[in-house]
Parts: sequence; structure tokens; C-alpha cells
Amino acid sequence: MTIRASTGGQAVVDESQSSNGYVMVKYKGNNPKIKVQIIKNTVYTYDLNARDQFEIYPFTEGNGVYVVKVFEHVGRDQYAQLLSQSIFVSLINEFVPFLYPNQYVNYHSDSEAVKLACKLTEGKDSLGKAAAVYDYVVENICYDYEKARSVQSGYLPDVEETLGSKKGICFDYAALMAAMLRSQKIPAKLVVGYTGELYHAWVSVYLEEEGWIDSLFYFNGQEWVFIDPTFLASGRGNREIREYVVNREKYFERYCY
Repeated sequence: MTIRASTGGQAVVDESQSSNGYVMVKYKGNNPKIKVQIIKNTVYTYDLNARDQFEIYPFTEGNGVYVVKVFEHVGRDQYAQLLSQSIFVSLINEFVPFLYPNQYVNYHSDSEAVKLACKLTEGKDSLGKAAAVYDYVVENICYDYEKARSVQSGYLPDVEETLGSKKGICFDYAALMAAMLRSQKIPAKLVVGYTGELYHAWVSVYLEEEGWIDSLFYFNGQEWVFIDPTFLASGRGNREIREYVVNREKYFERYCY
């Protein structure tokens, strides 16, 4: 395989996996604060936390030209650009960006979340697999109100920590569910946006039988509608919460990972 990489001083961008829906970026210097931007229709800004190894960033807006930029902190809230690389992306299919790990949906083949997903979904079709993962998360993960009050900007979910502690915030719910579904080859988006004025995260899943279903699913007899795992887990049995989460007009997507 030919590695197509661009370098800008201490930064390296490897686009060899662009058809699989992601780019790899590495920083080799000592600056503790590095930012990566992935730009198409929307500007996605990430922290680059690793040193001397690649981190993965998804191409979530389909085919076309993306610009990848790397910035180095130079003081206070100021950053200087190290590298800018345009990449033409032609995906194998529309689902691949949502089938691999990344910063927000971070797992590997030996993760406990993956082992659990295999156990929960054994012998089931895609709808049954999604339902099993959804039921487990809603029934076993509790909302962490203390963490919600103290979480800082730049927070990244830890799927294994969420599964082990059995608690988390909306980001954690969505990341755990997305990781478990992706590990079973079910495309899943971790979506970040707003419910009313509340900044929130939820999940969209693709099922061959139905197409993309936002925020997982509830069949009301006519169509698949919103079910938000965080709200339902923290308000089990609450009729008002169920009515809220099935109302599509309450949800506004800003980013997906």
C-alpha cells in the first residue's frame, strides 16, 4: 500500500485511508496544545492528544474535498498553522465513517464493550442487535449529575470507563452505544447538537430494514421516531420524557462523529 502523507514541520497528515472514511494525523513536536481542523461544509475542531503516533479523524460529510489543518499553540488562545492539506475523498460507501473507531467513539477488538456487544447480539439480525445494545445501555447506565456539573470543554468519552462505572453523561451514553454497534458492523453516528437550549449528544443508527434512524428507535405503529437513550435512562417510566424524545422538532444536529 502506498502511504500518501504530507508534512508541515512537526505535523504529518496521512490520507491513505480516506476511502475508508478517515484521515490520520501525527504531531512529532513537544508543544502540549495542538489542534486539528477537518473542513468541508462544517468546521470540525479537535485536540490532537497523542505524540509520535497517529490519531484518527473521520470524514463525516460524504464525498468531496476536505481541508485538513494542523495548528500549534503560540500563546493564550492563539494558534499558528503548521499545515494545510486538501484531500479529495471518495468513500467506499456512505457508511464507512461510522464503522470505525475515532476520538469520540474509541474502542478496539479487545475492549470489554466489544466483548459485551458480541454476547448481547449473538444470533440476532441488525434490528435485534440494535435493540439489545439500546436496552442494555438504558437499563444499566445511570446519569452522572456530578460529572455533568463539572465536565470541561474538550471532554472525550471513555467507553471502557463508562461501562465499568455504569454511569456517565450524554456523551458517554452515545459513545458507548455507538462503539458497541460499530463493533457489530452496524453503522452508528454519535450526534452532537441541541435539544431545546440544552447542548446534548445522542445516536443515529443505520438498519438495512429501515435506513437511518435518528437517536435509535421507537416504533409508534406508523414510523420509527426519536428515542434518546440519555433522557430515557435518567427518566425511566416518565411519560413526559418519552413524549419529548419522540418529538423530532426538539432536536437540532450540529456535528456527528
